[in-house]
Amino acid sequence: MIKSELIAKLAEENPHLTQRDIERVVGVILERMIQALETGGRVELRGFGALSVRSRDARAGRNPRTGESVDVRAKHVPFFKSGKELRERLNADE
Repeated sequence: MIKSELIAKLAEENPHLTQRDIERVVGVILERMIQALETGGRVELRGFGALSVRSRDARAGRNPRTGESVDVRAKHVPFFKSGKELRERLNADE
């Protein structure tokens, strides 16, 4: 599901709201999540999972096309850990 599909589904389920209002709400929620991660915080949605930021050290990489060694700088990357309820629902048929 992409953002526009989420907005369309929410608009379908909530006919009393305009699509513009739903777009604004979804945008605000995502922006607040990004702001929390930017400041080094964590975003936890009970039953769904948690987003946090992890640091990756600088390392020597390899260009797959040429095989040449390349320096990869240190960076911060988002990390998602699924919640217990999500894992259980995904594995319910096993």
